[in-house]
Amino acid sequence: MTDSPADATPYEVLGVPATADDDELRRAYRRAARETHPDLGGDARRFRQVQIAWERIGTPAARRAYDAGSRASAPRTASGPSGSSVWSHDDGGGFAPPTARRDSRPRARSHGHPGGRSREVFLQAQREWVGLGDPIEDPYDPALVRSAPRHIRRLLAEALAEEATAAIVSEMGIGVSVWHDLDAGAEGKLDHAVLTPTGLWAVESIDWGAPVRIEHGEIAGETLAPGERPVKELVRAARAVQKQTRVKFTGRLMVVPDAAVDEDVQVVGPARKPTALVVRRSALGQVLNGVFSPEGSVDVFEIRDRLQQTVRFV
Repeated sequence: MTDSPADATPYEVLGVPATADDDELRRAYRRAARETHPDLGGDARRFRQVQIAWERIGTPAARRAYDAGSRASAPRTASGPSGSSVWSHDDGGGFAPPTARRDSRPRARSHGHPGGRSREVFLQAQREWVGLGDPIEDPYDPALVRSAPRHIRRLLAEALAEEATAAIVSEMGIGVSVWHDLDAGAEGKLDHAVLTPTGLWAVESIDWGAPVRIEHGEIAGETLAPGERPVKELVRAARAVQKQTRVKFTGRLMVVPDAAVDEDVQVVGPARKPTALVVRRSALGQVLNGVFSPEGSVDVFEIRDRLQQTVRFV
């Protein structure tokens, strides 16, 4: 488990409600440890999850601290709309939206609001879960977030993932331009379009809160929603934006947390003409800098002008 809101909570890992008493919790831990222990035919990764869950809520003191909502890590920086500011989460870490800070360092040109729509959807879902009309003093309070159903927590995790990508791109300098939350019409939105001297990339940022794998040209994993097809959705969104702007993408990237996959870059589809690349977050800068780009370069000025004139935001 990481500190992503999409992760299973310790209670979910142990298979008990958050209202379970200490005896129930202890029995659940022992049962989960037996079922997942590698020496008894269990899965090592799941066994490790059980141990971490127990560390977080296995004693009364640890459980009180967890239930009270200890602060979680979050992205630290991302470029502001003008490219001259830095987005930063509060100094204590957490889930709150980033704030703009002035910074004199040259950064990528940034347009749109990374994670903005995902946060709107999260807040609406959270209000419906809490009860419309009931006041929420702090919608990003860690204790409140952790008590929400996992599908609501995942909405917040997606916003944080988009902000994390924006942070990485912002550090790539003024030779790079990025558009966030592009309107893809009936296909929803495209998280980012990143323009570098080596290409224009359609980028989705996502966090399922668990490892994923590639199967039959698509991403699969135990926490994906039924019928969810991330690669197909990315292709459709990129095509919609491409049709609207009349600018061709060099490639498509699916950016995931480092813990979600075992390799920095995985190819989806044929190697000669990939449908998409699944990229670890820490390897994103390397990919955008041209490691996986076709030979040659693009006319940055022409593409940037066309996108500026034609792109729409959600």
